[in-house]
Amino acid sequence: MRVLVSDKLSVEGLRIFEETEGIEVDYLPGAERQELLRHVAQADALVVRAGTQVDAEVFEAATRLKVVGRAGIGVENVDLAAANRKGVVVMNTPFGSAITSAEHTLAMLLALARNIPAADRAVKDGTWSRAVSAGVEISGKVLGVIGAGKIGRLVIERAVGLKMRVLVHDPYLSPEMVRQLGAEPEDFPRILTRSDFLTLHVPLNSETFQLLDESNLSQIKPGCRIINCAQGGLIDEAALARAIEAGRVAGAALDVFAKEPPEPDNPLLKLDQVICTPHIRTSSVDAQINVSLQVAHQVVDFLLRGVIVNALNVPCVSAELLPVMRPYFELAEKLGAFQAQLSPRGLKRVTIEYAGDIVDFPTAPMTMALLKGLMAPLLGEVVNYVNAPHLARERGVAVVEVSNPSAEGYSNLIRLTVETGETRRVVAGALFDGRDLRIVRIDDHQLEAMPEGHILVLLNVDRPGVIGFIGQVLAEADINIAMMNLSRRTRRGGEAVSLITVDSPVPEAVLARLLGHESILSAVQVEL
Repeated sequence: MRVLVSDKLSVEGLRIFEETEGIEVDYLPGAERQELLRHVAQADALVVRAGTQVDAEVFEAATRLKVVGRAGIGVENVDLAAANRKGVVVMNTPFGSAITSAEHTLAMLLALARNIPAADRAVKDGTWSRAVSAGVEISGKVLGVIGAGKIGRLVIERAVGLKMRVLVHDPYLSPEMVRQLGAEPEDFPRILTRSDFLTLHVPLNSETFQLLDESNLSQIKPGCRIINCAQGGLIDEAALARAIEAGRVAGAALDVFAKEPPEPDNPLLKLDQVICTPHIRTSSVDAQINVSLQVAHQVVDFLLRGVIVNALNVPCVSAELLPVMRPYFELAEKLGAFQAQLSPRGLKRVTIEYAGDIVDFPTAPMTMALLKGLMAPLLGEVVNYVNAPHLARERGVAVVEVSNPSAEGYSNLIRLTVETGETRRVVAGALFDGRDLRIVRIDDHQLEAMPEGHILVLLNVDRPGVIGFIGQVLAEADINIAMMNLSRRTRRGGEAVSLITVDSPVPEAVLARLLGHESILSAVQVEL
């Protein structure tokens, strides 16, 4: 088996490949594009970091490729759709750099509290003045943590050790779980008004984009200091600059930006109260060794033993069973993602029913795929097939599996029931002809919709003119309808569900206009 390593990898990681019998390694960090395409044609495995773009062209050239190992958490440089088409497993190392990321957050917090960069610049410029570096203590101060995933929890643990009072806002974590961390649960508006320091640890998605915008920054506690070592785009950077200039926000420490590197005219770069680092949260010697060792062991285990660990596009099954079960994994994951976007908050219980021919396969990997789809829109790229069940459990979500030989007229069926504190929602899907995925039920409504693209899910009173109104509103917004599936539960006058696949995202203003119609009860946009 031949492994191509096309980005820098630690000596410790390379040694795993070199010392494993049956493995040959080509180490070509920084290879030119044509050289990469030439060598990948002979590779059974490709190991990369962030530097190599593993796009459709690479997958087409890689006729023998079985696995791509990404040393690190991000996979923005790997085309997962192209990998799926070619049947290539993509793995990453999601937790190898968690401690380093948490420690960088705390380093930024301390540097911000004591104005260390400004003091350093002053001394080097010939100014010896303690007034330049006057800062604040962190002991006894309130740290607001938004998002308590793996890294957020490590930050909480360390902040508690530094005698800070920690507030946590994480709508997907039970209050009991938060208290077990030594912190206090808090809602979003109050965490803004109570925090002396505020740190973000959430994924970037439609719900968290510009989470700290002009409005929320105007509500923040005067003198608050903000740290973002999570994702660019979580903060409206122009609004943050204005809040700092106005004195409401005392300062910020940013490792990430909406555009990287930031434009020279970014107003935050001109402010002495802002500390900037170039996306180095995972850049420690220890973390680089950890992720190199992890990816090397994972790739070797896959090539020699067919073991799949930390995969991003398949659950952990044997390499022999993977081709047969892959369509079921895709169906399960899409049902989970669909439900997550319909019922995003306060998950309490998940019931998964497998019916028909599907019960002849092992269901545990399908449950892993479904939970990955369900948790990923909420928690981001840290979620994979292996840790999704654990992440659900630690958030207090009960998961129940049921098998049923009868599939209600289908050869196979996956029914997913999600219960929150207030709602219960059912979505079912089926696989037609062994490869065509369909959503066949939403609550009591039978339909047949393809689970892909931008989908507008509408619940409305079944009255004449509603569909025409929807079409008119979308047309006036220059949004093209690709497919439309309609279902009503009873005769005319009852509730109806519409799944409308459109060619582009629907802006919030258009959703608001749809909801303004007296017969439209809800409008949710889902992206699959």
